[in-house]
Amino acid sequence: MNAPLYTTEILRLAAALPEPRQLERVDGSAARRSPTCGSSLLSEVQVKDGHVEALSQTVLACAFGQASAALVAQQAAGRSREDIATALDQLTAWLSGERGDPPQWPGYEALAPALQRTGRHGAILLPLRALLGAMDSAV
Repeated sequence: MNAPLYTTEILRLAAALPEPRQLERVDGSAARRSPTCGSSLLSEVQVKDGHVEALSQTVLACAFGQASAALVAQQAAGRSREDIATALDQLTAWLSGERGDPPQWPGYEALAPALQRTGRHGAILLPLRALLGAMDSAV
């Protein structure tokens, strides 16, 4: 019998995704969309000294995308652009099978059921892609 697509942990993470919030100021923002599944995400970021101070995300995605966005929301504060780019590179390599272990961003191991479901990879990558774009656009 096949393992379930959405585990209890994935659904728990998806349910933990914070609602979008009004930031004190928006220093950068970026919208990203996955062409494979249609998921979309808008990240707005408040930056201080080159690090994420606050993050707001508007997420329209499957449970995998929501779970990934929740992981990003939980761990974004204090991260630099380089930290985010490294995590995105590691996540991309893990999902593609070029890396055996999940990225050095806590919690991504919970998304292991998606490794064989390539159609879900775009949604999983969206939060880090949008956050990196928001950091790049920060003034």
